[in-house]
Amino acid sequence: MFSFKQFSVKQDKTAMKVGTDGVLLGAWTPVNHNPFSVLDIGAGTGIIALMLAQRTNAQQIDALEIDEDAYEQAVENFENSPWGDRLFCFHAGLDEFIEEPEDEYDLIISNPPFYSEDYKTENEQRDLARFQDAMPFEELIEAADLLLSENGIFAVILPFKEEKNFIVLAKEAELYPTKITRVKGNPTSEIKRSLLAFSRNENPETEIDELIIETDRHLYTKDYIELTKDFYLKM
Repeated sequence: MFSFKQFSVKQDKTAMKVGTDGVLLGAWTPVNHNPFSVLDIGAGTGIIALMLAQRTNAQQIDALEIDEDAYEQAVENFENSPWGDRLFCFHAGLDEFIEEPEDEYDLIISNPPFYSEDYKTENEQRDLARFQDAMPFEELIEAADLLLSENGIFAVILPFKEEKNFIVLAKEAELYPTKITRVKGNPTSEIKRSLLAFSRNENPETEIDELIIETDRHLYTKDYIELTKDFYLKM
């Protein structure tokens, strides 16, 4: 069980545990457009949807999860949270979900599965959750294009090496970056992750910045504390 300030996340059934990527995306995603409806693609434990329930007044927060164990875990976590009436999880893959889209969403978020070519573990379930074969970027962008409302925001976290490629693919769907934050573990490490927010409006000035997580082991930077303090118990 992983406890946050306003909710807890059980993760005993799912291969994908609560990790920094999900927390970063949940805390960072722009919500100043006051989304009414939110979609979390590839929910895992449901952590990102829960964080958005805490951060926004969105009345409809839908999550999508194909893995049965993760789906059951997300449902349990939603029901045990203070926002159970606003959170709903679909047990479906992205391809079947977009066959009959019923709604548009003001905010679409995804911590998509990604992989390095040489990385396979012995745990097939974790690999499915981890690997991009389970959800190619093209499919994710196509879904965002189909489901995003006119003034909506689409936000993802990716390995930094995928950033350029993803931006090019998004542009083909007329989704343009409005904000990019590149994440480093510490001041001397390489950039590891990119947080990207897209909209349908081409933005002449994309806001670009950098976030460093810690200056030393467990010594977190002011920026990281500021970003996550509403969630982590010890921040």
